[in-house]
Amino acid sequence: MVMAVSFERYGRLYYLDPGEFRPRVGDKVLVPTDDGPEVAECVWAPQYVTEEIGGLPLCEGIATAKDLDRDEQNRQRRADARVIAKRTIRQHGLPMKVVGIDFVDRRPDVDQLVIVYFSAPHRVDFRELVRDLARALRARIELRQVGARDEARLQGGIGPCGRDLCCATFLKDFEPVSVRMAKDQDLPLNPLKISGACGRLMCCLKYEHPLYQEFNAKAPALGTAVETPAGDGVVVGHNVPSDTVVVRLAASGRRCACSRADVCSPRQQYEASSTTTPDAAPIEPVGTPEASPQTDTAPRTNATLRKDAPRRDAEPQKDPAPAEDVVPGEHEDETREERRVRKPRRRRRLHHDDEGETGQ
Repeated sequence: MVMAVSFERYGRLYYLDPGEFRPRVGDKVLVPTDDGPEVAECVWAPQYVTEEIGGLPLCEGIATAKDLDRDEQNRQRRADARVIAKRTIRQHGLPMKVVGIDFVDRRPDVDQLVIVYFSAPHRVDFRELVRDLARALRARIELRQVGARDEARLQGGIGPCGRDLCCATFLKDFEPVSVRMAKDQDLPLNPLKISGACGRLMCCLKYEHPLYQEFNAKAPALGTAVETPAGDGVVVGHNVPSDTVVVRLAASGRRCACSRADVCSPRQQYEASSTTTPDAAPIEPVGTPEASPQTDTAPRTNATLRKDAPRRDAEPQKDPAPAEDVVPGEHEDETREERRVRKPRRRRRLHHDDEGETGQ
């Protein structure tokens, strides 16, 4: 069984093994920490889960009235320590911002410990500040500098989506986020649009990025001609969440949304086919039936095709005479005569040019 608790209202969730206890939603329970058991609120009652989860901390029981009084006193001490820390920092003129205060009173090595979490643009020399805070709070002081994302996690807030920040509720580790993820999802590259409360790129950009990668790898690109149940068209848009492709039909010009499976099935057949153009007619072998069956694997160039193609103004070829009736040199004379008949203009033009040159 698994249960979830939170130390702050709408704060980060921590999962526990309820053990023999069965608290209800809203009950105060004791949660084991490094500094001793602390009071937290149950936000998810113990439930059975299908997967076996091990290594969860064990709930130490239901909080008593004494534990609740101690927790209320510590909350008041944290509020007072925040006010004193802000006033002292202002007196020293340090560029520091108090993010959170933690009050520890059950650690065996110290009686009372106040941990101050702060953010600063650079390293700060706070040795004098620590002495003044220890004298004002009468406790041991620890100052810990945190980054921009940890600051948003500790303070909490509302994201652009209108819900609580992911880092302050359920997100445990900060995974790297790049601008490339925003490009793959067709988001505007405006920092104000894709930045979170911490000023960095939103962590939720990584949630749907694998889905966009898979869609872009299999879906036809923009401008590709596809076949749809409504007719042939061209891809003009993608809708990744619905797994559809926007196609502009060639017949009517209107746009329609088609499933990616309907659009990609002809493309899969195209890629699986052996020919480059499946709709083209098969190429017939060039040559006479008496030619040898061996085929030339070299590519045919345009010059070769032009040489092999018959001329438009040429006369139909006659069957060659038998070998015994052919007189040597007769076939060559007929070829020259045919050339004179086919190109009379060119010879006349050249003849006139020669006469002109002679007259000069």
